[in-house]
Amino acid sequence: MKFETPLGALLVGLAAALMAAPAAQAQQDWHPFASITPVYVGGADIDGGGDYSVASAIVRAGVQRSFGGANLAGVTFNYDYSDYSFSSPAAFGGAAPWNVVRRYGVAVPMVFGVSDRWVLGVIPSLDWFRENGADQGESLSWGGVLSATRFFDGGNRLGLGVGVFQRLEKTSVFPLLLVDWKLGDRWRLVNPLPAGPTGPAGLELDYRLDGGWNVGLGAAWRTVRFRLSEAGPVANGIGEERGFPVFLRARRSFGQGMALHLYAGVVTAGQLRVEDPDGNGLREVDVDPAPLLGLTFSARF
Repeated sequence: MKFETPLGALLVGLAAALMAAPAAQAQQDWHPFASITPVYVGGADIDGGGDYSVASAIVRAGVQRSFGGANLAGVTFNYDYSDYSFSSPAAFGGAAPWNVVRRYGVAVPMVFGVSDRWVLGVIPSLDWFRENGADQGESLSWGGVLSATRFFDGGNRLGLGVGVFQRLEKTSVFPLLLVDWKLGDRWRLVNPLPAGPTGPAGLELDYRLDGGWNVGLGAAWRTVRFRLSEAGPVANGIGEERGFPVFLRARRSFGQGMALHLYAGVVTAGQLRVEDPDGNGLREVDVDPAPLLGLTFSARF
């Protein structure tokens, strides 16, 4: 499963853009950022026989700028590479339903301060999700997220939003809770994942340790849809992978601009689905829980 990491949110995902607005007030120049994330999900048994695993690399890069007050804008470029490995998947006729899947696209997060306590957030995005050999023109997903967030005393923030995306013959609409809330001297409830075409942001309970470390327990629902190869078992069809990743995360910050995240967990409630080119279901199978391992290194300049 493509698992978007906590650093994705920090790097101008919706929650990050909103939560960072007060701290960014003094920035009047464009500030670049980048992150790279290797992820491995492995050993998931498929109902009916066989198993699969996926090794991914997730890259984010872009710029952001404050325009005074709580007004913020940026551009984020997305690239994901996921190499799927299937072993005798009986539900798919013993052949791999897909192999290498790529995502590339762009998002333009914008935050507007409407009062001392409220900000509005808008993130339109365009992404291409496709297996190698798929028709690029048939692989476009587009949409956006709209939200409103209120700031409270003590640095707490709480907001509501909605995401609407057209994802390869399917329109997805989901509600969104934005939260960064202090529960004690060391405890916070936050969004660890970005809202976007793969699903709503998750929730994480975060604990601050001494020595610059934070640890957290988080979860989210994620869905990835992509156009299948024109030469594959279902030519020009649609593949979909769903799951509910639950993870433990450790974060170490290095100065003001760099951070390292280590995380491990399990992807539960997994499903694999194949549709025809028009989005009609052909096969859908459940998969057993699978281990999840990864790390992210990010830098802001």
